[in-house]
Order: sequence, then structure tokens, then C-alpha cells
Amino acid sequence: MAKTPISADSHITEPPNCYLNYIDPGFRDRAPHMKHDEEFGDVYVIDGFEKAIFMGLIAAAGKDPSQISYSGGKFDELHRGGWDPTYRLADQDRDGLCAEIIYPSIGLVLCNHPDFDYKRACMTAYNRWLQEYCAEAPDRLYGMAQLTMASVADGIDELRRAKEMGFRGVMMPGNPQHEDYDHLDYTPFYEAAVDLNMPLSFHILTSRSDQVDLRHGAISQGRGPTINGFCGVLRGCQDIIGMFIFGGVFQRHPKLKLVCVEADAGWAPHYMYRMDHAYKQHRFWMKCDEMEQLPSAYFRENVYMTFQDDWIAFQFKDACNIRRLMWANDFPHSDATWPHSQELLAAHTANLTEVEKDWILHDNVAELYGLTAG
Repeated sequence: MAKTPISADSHITEPPNCYLNYIDPGFRDRAPHMKHDEEFGDVYVIDGFEKAIFMGLIAAAGKDPSQISYSGGKFDELHRGGWDPTYRLADQDRDGLCAEIIYPSIGLVLCNHPDFDYKRACMTAYNRWLQEYCAEAPDRLYGMAQLTMASVADGIDELRRAKEMGFRGVMMPGNPQHEDYDHLDYTPFYEAAVDLNMPLSFHILTSRSDQVDLRHGAISQGRGPTINGFCGVLRGCQDIIGMFIFGGVFQRHPKLKLVCVEADAGWAPHYMYRMDHAYKQHRFWMKCDEMEQLPSAYFRENVYMTFQDDWIAFQFKDACNIRRLMWANDFPHSDATWPHSQELLAAHTANLTEVEKDWILHDNVAELYGLTAG
């Protein structure tokens, strides 16, 4: 590659002290913590959730698929780079990366906790821990702070605090506490996000509609075999994108940047067509406000998308906005391409020009977050 890739979506593995040592004292006795289960191995216990989170899938990168399991994970056997930044740099080097955008693991599940005061305490603790983690290599580790969104005012305060802590963007919960994200009440929040130049990321598995239940260590049962539910993990992000577009959020805030994280991108061309079709053919009885542009125009301009081994995204780059596509390795999760990313990218980008490779693998994410990496 002409430029060393940046992963637009990687993760940490919250260590046992992540919440215990960094949470406000009033919540310390309820802080998420790790314990050993004789049947399932090391698990994270979260107050208010009936089932623990099994660690087996959280750091399964590099395993043979036949060896991937949600149970049996032991913390001291997980990839150390998930919680030790000095080891993380070696993991980056092994995969041929110069930097990563860092998201949580346990924090994905916390997004759907019903107690917003508790959730705020946990996410504040995580942000404190993450700030220290990234400070070890500030030109290679770029964390996304978690926001609670208990209210618009709280969201603005959290957004400003994240900026002051040095974060380049924020990870949003799929569902806020009160009105949904397309409500006009969120106008000052979106204005603050634009003014602070803080992109808003929506990661899979953070909406109530998502079908994967990591608290039970597996995919929630739908129709047919359990594995059928895996294909549904994209729906939460698709619904959010549609809400922002049909709800007029991007029309009202044309400079707002939304990042669709780990939901792939190969589906986007058809989804844009489908949205345009719905608007042109059905908007008069399926009510929505009149738009200045077609839905696909807002999608192309305001929505950034991360993906791992979605080779279709590379094949249909011209049907998307190539300046909004961002490759990722998802380390250290079970869907990770680590440590074989370079081999995969050589095949998947074979038909791209050097400029196009630079855009998708490096420049787009670097420009979005103002990175100096590589």
C-alpha cells in the first residue's frame, strides 16, 4: 500500500479494573466487574443485567473459526494489546497498521442499560480509563468517548468534555433516553457536534433492535438456526441512518457527520435506491417532510461507513461515495481480519487505483478525525 492503513474500527478489552478504579465512588459497589465462572470462564458482571458477558468472543482475533466460542475465555489468555497499549503497538505492526480508531467491548452492551444514571457513571469511568490508554501512543491510538444521552443538555456536556479530554469523536448509544434522535429538541446537540467537529458514531449492537445478545453469549434466537440472527446485526445502524435522513436531521444540519460502524457497506447502494424509491413513490401516504435533495444525496454526503472483509464494498465503490468508505480490522473481536489484513487487502483492492486505496485505507479516516498518523 502506498500509505500504511488506519483501522477505522478496532476495540479494547476492558480490564478488570476499568470500571472499578475509575468510576465515581457512589457507584463503586455496583461497578461492572470481572469474575470467574466455572462453566463459562471469565465473565463481566453488570448490575441490572441478569446474565454476564462472556469474554470468549471479545478477543478471538486470529483464531481458527472452528475454535471460536463465547465461553471458556480467560482474561490472562486474551490478547494483551486489548488492555495494554504497549502491546497494542506490536499488534498494529503485525497487521501492518499505523493507527486505530478505538471502540469499547463491554461498553457496547452498556449502551442498552435501562438506568441512565448508572450508565453515565460507567461510561464516564470508561472514558477516563480510555484517555490514559490512548495517551501512551497519541499518534497511533485514537479513542472514541462514550456518550450516555440521558438528555440533550447532558449530551452537550458529555460532548464538550470528550473534546476537552482529547477525543476526536464520540460513540452514541443506539437509543437516547427521551425523544428519538430526529426530534427538533436535538438541534442544539447537533449544532454543538458540528461546532466542535466531533463525528457521531453508531456501532452495531448498541440499539434495542439489535438481535445479538452478548449478555447471553450468543445470537438471540429468531427464525431458523441461531446463526440466521447474525445477518440482522446491520438493522440497528440502517434504521438510524434512515431516521436521520427521513427525519430531516441532515437537511437541517448539512455539516453533521455520522459514522456507521461495523455494519459493512456493500448494501449501501441498494439501500440508497430503496430510500429514493420510498421517497418518490410513497412519501405522500407514508408521511415525511419534503426534502431539498433525494435521500441518497444525504446518505452519500453525511454518512461514513466502516467495514472489514466486505469485498463487495470495494467492488461497488463507484455506487457509493468512495470518500466516505473506511476500512477497519475490528481487532481483537471474533470478526477481526487481524493478523491477515494485508493479505486480504491485497486481494480485495486489486482493482483499485493507488489513490482509491489511499482514500479507503487511510485518507478518509485521517481527514474525518484530523489524524496525523502515518
